Formats: sequence, C-alpha cells, structure tokens
Amino acid sequence: MQGVKRKLVYVTAYEIIGMAISALGLALLSGNAPSSTGPLAVIITTIAVSWNFIYNALFERWESRQTSRTRTLKRRIVHAVGFQLTLVVYLIPLIAWWMGISLLEALLLDMALIVIIPCYTFVFNWAFDLIFGLPASALPAGESA
Repeated sequence: MQGVKRKLVYVTAYEIIGMAISALGLALLSGNAPSSTGPLAVIITTIAVSWNFIYNALFERWESRQTSRTRTLKRRIVHAVGFQLTLVVYLIPLIAWWMGISLLEALLLDMALIVIIPCYTFVFNWAFDLIFGLPASALPAGESA
C-alpha cells in the first residue's frame, strides 16, 4: 500500500489508539474524569492528525532524497522523537488553557505522554511497516512496492 491511501490508513489507526492513550493518561495524571479529559483528547487528536499527515509527508520527502533510504533504528528514533517534540509546541498551550493551569503545570502533566507517545509511535511505525510493507520512500532506489 502506497501514497495517500497508506497515509490515511496510518493516520486513522495511529490517532484512534493515540486518542485513547491521551484521554486515559490525562485523566489519570490530572485526577479528572475521562469525561473532562475526553473532549481535550479529541482536540489533541484533531491537531495530531493534521500535524501527523504533514509531518510524515515532509519526512518522506526528505527521506526519498537521502543517499541511503533504509529505515534504520536511528532514522525511526529521529522520526518518532521529531514528531512528538514538534507536536508538544502545539499541545502544551492547549492543555494549559483547557485545564486552567500554567504552561509549566501543563508541561509537567504532559511529561508522561511526552515519554509514552514516542515509544508508542516507534512501536506503531515498526508494526505498521511490517503489516503493510515499507513506503516507496524507504525502498532502495529503483525498487517498487
């Protein structure tokens, strides 16, 4: 599976699982009910879906221009950490505003998710590639999916 279809399947599966992790994680960390953190998780997911699609398109464009197009452990780690760090720029102010807390408190609240989500991203990406095959950007030059 390649192209837009691959990206849509990837983003949909990734974000449904990620939304559940976020809603439960925020509820447990804040002591609030999931009914309070659930809507926040939906907003976070909406932002994450949009950014995930853009980030992966940019990453694959960069990856396709590299001499080595192999998805090494290092490249997978850079992908997962890069996505999460850039996403945090959007999420910390949102969490602070939604929950009526300071940016520092929102950062501290989000710390567990900041650790868990890159691990989830790493495992999800690896499993997705095993199930659906590598994208064209990660195949050796001249080889097609």
